Amino acid sequence: MRNDTVLVLVVLTALAFDFTNGFHDTGNAMATSIATGALGPRTAVAISGALNFVGAFLSLAVAATIANGLVNTADVTLAVVAAGLAGGIIWNLITWLFGIPSSSSH
Repeated sequence: MRNDTVLVLVVLTALAFDFTNGFHDTGNAMATSIATGALGPRTAVAISGALNFVGAFLSLAVAATIANGLVNTADVTLAVVAAGLAGGIIWNLITWLFGIPSSSSH
């Protein structure tokens, strides 16, 4: 398979992971504020989405730590990234199905 095709598949898998992680983490993070009536569901989800978006741009410290000696970057191929994303999607779906509060983004 051409490298471009694999890259497109990895990007699509990353988007699927983001979707499953979003509905999983938002429910866990916002449950208390919605249940107590402090925020309405739409407001809570909007705040969660906005803060997750902003948070992605605040720090690259975790990525830098992994890239600087924790992982041999030569071993990280598109297939490895795709496998990690697929594992994250499966984890999100299993923990969501059984109601286990977890976060695959941490």
